[in-house]
Amino acid sequence: MADQIKTKWVYSVICIAVNDAIVISVWGKIQNSEEIVFLADGGAAFHKAVGLTMETGDFGGVRSQRYAMLVENGVVTQLNVEAPKTFEVSKAEVMLAAHIIC
Repeated sequence: MADQIKTKWVYSVICIAVNDAIVISVWGKIQNSEEIVFLADGGAAFHKAVGLTMETGDFGGVRSQRYAMLVENGVVTQLNVEAPKTFEVSKAEVMLAAHIIC
C-alpha cells in the first residue's frame, strides 16, 4: 500500500529491520517494490536508541519489535507498537483508516 500512503503527503515509506545490508537489499528486491526504502540496522543501534528491541534467544537474538511509526519533520507523531506475535496496529490499512496519515 506504499503507493496509497505516498498520495497522503508522505515522502518516504521506510522498512527498517535488524539484519545486515545484503539480506535487507535482497529482501527488498524480492518484494518488488520501488516505493519502499529498505534499511538495515545490523547491530540494532537504531532500535536500541528508540527502545524498540526484543530478545528472541536462539531465534535471532536482539531483534526489532513490530511497529509503524509516522515521523513529521523529524518528530515521531504516531507510534503503533504490536503486542508480541500479533499484526494488528502496524498494518498499512490501520494507519490509513485511522487517518494517521492524512
